Amino acid sequence: MFSLLEHQNPYINELIRLGVVIVVAIASYYVVRYILMRVIRYTVYQTRTRWDEIFFEKGVFHVLAYLAPLIVFHHAAAYYPDLELILRKILSVLFFIVFCAFINRVLGGIHAIYASYPVSQKKPIKGYLQILKLIIYLVGIIVLVSILLGRSPLGIIGGLGAMTAVILLIFRDTILSFIASIQLMTNDMVRVGDWIEMPQYNADGDVVEMALHTVKVRNFDRTITTIPTYKLIEDSFRNWRGMMETGGRRIMRDILIDQSSIRFCDEAMLQKFENIHLLQDYLKEKKKDLAEYNAAHNIDDSSLVNGRHLTNIGTYRAYVEAYLENHPKIHKGLLHMVRQMPPSPQGVALQIYAFTNDTNWVNYENIQADIFDHLLSVLPEFGLRRYQYPTGDDVRTVLPSLRKE
Repeated sequence: MFSLLEHQNPYINELIRLGVVIVVAIASYYVVRYILMRVIRYTVYQTRTRWDEIFFEKGVFHVLAYLAPLIVFHHAAAYYPDLELILRKILSVLFFIVFCAFINRVLGGIHAIYASYPVSQKKPIKGYLQILKLIIYLVGIIVLVSILLGRSPLGIIGGLGAMTAVILLIFRDTILSFIASIQLMTNDMVRVGDWIEMPQYNADGDVVEMALHTVKVRNFDRTITTIPTYKLIEDSFRNWRGMMETGGRRIMRDILIDQSSIRFCDEAMLQKFENIHLLQDYLKEKKKDLAEYNAAHNIDDSSLVNGRHLTNIGTYRAYVEAYLENHPKIHKGLLHMVRQMPPSPQGVALQIYAFTNDTNWVNYENIQADIFDHLLSVLPEFGLRRYQYPTGDDVRTVLPSLRKE
């Protein structure tokens, strides 16, 4: 080809050759980049499998466009005998760089393919792929240095043995993160999509990415917290996955009752309670049980101190239990109860302990609010008062009566 373009002036011949090589190299790049790529694109999108499409979208085939001009320069190097050795070294370096880029894109495609399967949420492999990329880069650097120096890669690796301590120091976080990634995955401690809490790092939200060095958490205020992977092993964190998998979200809240409003039930109260549908069976069984007990022990019922009698707080507690049992949004397969806590200066606390059957945060808060709206509203029906600290209105109400006295 070059013989047809020979000129009497050798310098002009060299320029012509160089120009032809550059033109052919550029042409080969554009032919592959814009013609061959279209053919490959059409082919991969005609197949039924999704894998080849992902590899195409990740640019795996596009590396061929960079390979084409290098092949042209490789063949043209023979026409420059004085520079051939240097040119071939440079081309070898470029070939290896393109190869590393190809492997990097292949690994990116593998990760994208794996991420399309549900198992990727439980067993992410991004950290392992990053380790593999790191190894490829390290090997690539060693090979490139060996090419430039004209030495064997094994000789260079042997020389690195003396630098082991330095390498360990430099890659300390990488080594710790790699080991932590294995432990996290093996023990299934955290997955992408899990809600975790790690107060020491102000993390409270969903895990959106698990990489080699970091775990990204999107907090509920939409900020992103980045946690070093090995810190999930060193420090403690709370994973709410169990709550999501169980399908029940816990309610544990107290209703504070004024102790001075607690008393025995009189006949008027009992007749009133019998009109409450949820208490009818309870009252029937309880009254029968108390009557049998008091009769068996010859209790003098002229005084309420003697024997056993119903109280308004006990009846209210039974009502709350029946209310939770019949509530459509309470998880019936999980524990639910109403327990009385020890009296305190803030009154007597009745703790409602139950689980909603909806774990969605917004729905959970609405269900919880609806339940306590009702339970607080019916307190006066049982002759009970909720406890709260005195407010300014309470003081203004009391002051006039104090002034009169």
